Amino acid sequence: MAWRAVVPVVALLAGLTFATSGEAARGTDLRGGRSTRLLDLIESVEQGNARLARDVSTLRDQVGALTANSSDARVAAAQAEGRRLSSPAGLTAVTGPGLTVALDDAPAGAIDRTYPGLPTPSPDDLVVHQQDVQAVVNALWAGGAEAIQLMDQRVISTSAVRCVGNTLILQGRVYSPPYTITAIGYTDRLVGALSKSTAVRNFRQYAAAYGLGYHAGTRSDVTIPAYTGALDLRYATSAGD
Repeated sequence: MAWRAVVPVVALLAGLTFATSGEAARGTDLRGGRSTRLLDLIESVEQGNARLARDVSTLRDQVGALTANSSDARVAAAQAEGRRLSSPAGLTAVTGPGLTVALDDAPAGAIDRTYPGLPTPSPDDLVVHQQDVQAVVNALWAGGAEAIQLMDQRVISTSAVRCVGNTLILQGRVYSPPYTITAIGYTDRLVGALSKSTAVRNFRQYAAAYGLGYHAGTRSDVTIPAYTGALDLRYATSAGD
């Protein structure tokens, strides 16, 4: 029968295909595809942003050195105004008592557990979202925070907190949980503001129910660095402008 002759050939071709795939993969996932490319893109952009940030810092130092040696009265006046505004703009480091809040995803396997008396959580219920981070930042501002730091960056009035998947993007840098937010101010007011925030209370309820991480602790001495990013505002315009 013809099929008896075809079967060995097909089996041989299949074996060669599996062997070739195994050699090419060398233990990796050949179907990583889109997610792998996205991670590579994020990493590449983050590295580019880090290089640009270093260039900006170098240029800012050069500008500062040049203006410091200027004898022009207008330059001196502009420098004085800049020094006056640098602190409220977040351009100087701040030291004082404060508070740190840490938010984290639920541990691995939380989706497979049972929670008596509670609804079965969805994957979205077990991760920290953009609005959760923003809720803490907003509450700390409302509590009179003098300065706020998210992860290793100073947060100012133009800072935007965004999440893509389970990562956070802040001023061109990408972070994974746990997310830490530190604020300097009167600690009693900061703690009270967190307690009054409806959004923060909602997150804490999910944390207690499903194992997400929430921890807030006061600190007697905190230093938050100056903001070093771009200060120009960028916004969208219509195609006709």
